[in-house]
Amino acid sequence: MTEDAAPPVLEAEPAQAAALFGDRIDLARSFTASLAEHGETLGLIGPRELPQLWTRHILNSALVAPLLRGRVGDVGSGAGLPGLVLAIARPDVELTLIEPMERRTDWLQSEVDRIGLTNVRVLRARAEDVPGSGELLPLDQVTARAVSALRSLIPLTAPLARSGGELLLLKGARADDEIAAAAKVIRKHRLQSVEVLELGAEHGLEVTRVVRALVDP
Repeated sequence: MTEDAAPPVLEAEPAQAAALFGDRIDLARSFTASLAEHGETLGLIGPRELPQLWTRHILNSALVAPLLRGRVGDVGSGAGLPGLVLAIARPDVELTLIEPMERRTDWLQSEVDRIGLTNVRVLRARAEDVPGSGELLPLDQVTARAVSALRSLIPLTAPLARSGGELLLLKGARADDEIAAAAKVIRKHRLQSVEVLELGAEHGLEVTRVVRALVDP
């Protein structure tokens, strides 16, 4: 950005936000405003994300909310996308946000406390270091967004889910290509019914692609 260029302006709240969040919309607004204010300084979002923060990040994450059930872990939560957004949209679901970087877990916990969410746990850990049994694991579902390619992501996420659980992995336009490239890993982790769900068109939004798979059914 040049010296004379205007700073990025936060995207106006799209009409679809109220429909997706329902009576939780005020919490979603509060979180989005806080992310807009602090996200670049804390290295959570890039400097050019404000003009598309609602549509590309908040609503992109919220579209997954109807798919959730039970106890859900979000790997690489970072700025809270999608985990914190999902916790706002689905107060009936228990979310564990798994993130290895201290400054990010500090941010996540501060937002959980500030907003007053009671269905969220923030865990500072790498996914591969999460204990394999106990109070946390196994999970009913595991989500992740913008973490890594499927062939690297599946070995991090599949071991966290119970037998018969699900992976819900947000991917880009090349999701089918990633599935093909991850064929050996998919077989190794005994994933079944691997499919790409396309969400958002029904709301007039840019498509969100979710790779859904059953874990060791």
